[in-house]
Amino acid sequence: MNQSKALNKLIIVAALGYFVDIYDLLLFGIERTHSLNEILPLQFQNLTADKLAELNAYYGKQLLNWQMAGMLVGGLFWGILGDKKGRLSVLFGSILTYSLANIANGFVNSTNWYAALRFISGFGLAGELGAGITLVSESMSKERRGLGTMMVATVGVFGAVVAGFMSDIFPSWRYSFFFGGIMGLILLFLRIGVFESGMYKNIKEDTVSKGNFLLVFSNRKRLVKYLCIIFLTVPVWYAMGTLVIFSPELFAKLSGDPANAKLITGGKAIMYAYAATTIGNLACGAISHYLKSRKKTLFIFLSLTVLAIALYFLIGGRSVSVFYGCIVFIGLATGYWTVFISTASELFGTNIRSTVTTTAPNFVRGSTILISYLLTLMTIIFGKEGLTATITTGVIVLSIAFVSLYYLEETFGKDLNYIEE
Repeated sequence: MNQSKALNKLIIVAALGYFVDIYDLLLFGIERTHSLNEILPLQFQNLTADKLAELNAYYGKQLLNWQMAGMLVGGLFWGILGDKKGRLSVLFGSILTYSLANIANGFVNSTNWYAALRFISGFGLAGELGAGITLVSESMSKERRGLGTMMVATVGVFGAVVAGFMSDIFPSWRYSFFFGGIMGLILLFLRIGVFESGMYKNIKEDTVSKGNFLLVFSNRKRLVKYLCIIFLTVPVWYAMGTLVIFSPELFAKLSGDPANAKLITGGKAIMYAYAATTIGNLACGAISHYLKSRKKTLFIFLSLTVLAIALYFLIGGRSVSVFYGCIVFIGLATGYWTVFISTASELFGTNIRSTVTTTAPNFVRGSTILISYLLTLMTIIFGKEGLTATITTGVIVLSIAFVSLYYLEETFGKDLNYIEE
């Protein structure tokens, strides 16, 4: 296999891996209502419709937090493993883990098992993206690697669209989990023939410290870079993990009628948001390549995210169509994920690149837990009936993101063939 074909296969495998990753990652949000409406009556007797809805929202947040906790732990494990043992070992192990966990998830009949498998699935899902992006970034030229990660991210986020679509086709939410797990197992066969990063091979036998996460904290400049790239992207998961996933409950509040929660489905909201994110990823990657700047592109899309979230709260409650329109705009604006993962892979040396590229997106995803607690705190302060708590949480998250962008270094065209001492 010549180098060009091998590189193309690497990009395809990384893209399809991220596709399955996103499918499984957001599957719970899409099937949350259906699955818990079936499971909760098995645990609680004589549930009224209002009580079922209340428990659905409560356990939905708890299970999502378990999944994100798994991603936090998995991000550290797979990231360090990728620098110590190689990027390909992470691709294999992570895909196998989350595939088996999702197949098992299709058999659950209790929230305890549901939580355990969401944690294991999140643990597995944490590794694929970082390993794939690290491989692509280290295997392409510094001028074109942004286009490679753009293709991976664009194909990947389309997995959420397919997840929403399949949810409408399958007769049971359980089949959605089976389908995701089977797709992952099939993907394992596609990785045959994918080559290891040349940059990593050059340092594999070197005595330099590899996968040492403490290197990030041992130097102030490295720590600032790491925190900046994470906090810059937290608004993506504030938007997706709160405004989109819990869109039925929020639309009810925006419209002023609790009964309107039935007019919106989480699965459809996720499908619309990520369909738009697919376009946003393409646009963001192309603009970054054209401007030859990661920071300028990130500023443009972060500003669009502010506008999209503002419209969500200002006019989202007028009608179902307007609300879904705001969801689409949010998806488009948060398409800066593609440039985020490119930047994360470009910020650090080869000996800790996998660690950083894997942990950063998982800490962003895991920020859902912190956002949830911040939202709870704001709810205590402002009251649970209104939207002030949700809006205030968004203002805090977005403000920190702009400060982080200001201090972030430009990485476009940066030579990646170096190590961190």
